[in-house]
Amino acid sequence: QVQLLESGGGSVQAGGSLRLSCGFTAPTASPFCMGWVRQAPGKAREGVSTLDSSGNYWYADSVKTRFTLSKDNAKNTLYLQMNDVRPEDTAKYYCVADMYLPPILCRGGTNAGNWGQGTQVTVSD
Repeated sequence: QVQLLESGGGSVQAGGSLRLSCGFTAPTASPFCMGWVRQAPGKAREGVSTLDSSGNYWYADSVKTRFTLSKDNAKNTLYLQMNDVRPEDTAKYYCVADMYLPPILCRGGTNAGNWGQGTQVTVSD
């Protein structure tokens, strides 16, 4: 079981930036799969970005070139740097992690077994 705690959400104007943080506590080694999934009101959950056990980064097409995922193992923290945000990025963002998912199942993040409580991001015009 991986414990996850997100922070950094808030309200921002379109074109601005936000950085989400996710502190994690894992039972043994660092989780094999970590990332962010978002859900807007009335919409299905959507993978945003993931990092798998092979060190591969995946991004949804809608956030490529704008969002950057990074991980600081010394601080046990996962980050999502969000630049040039748009109103369509408004959603609750969940940090996800899994100790065992192989890369093919990690991609997208929705198969992860551990989810944080989420942090709200609201982008206004």
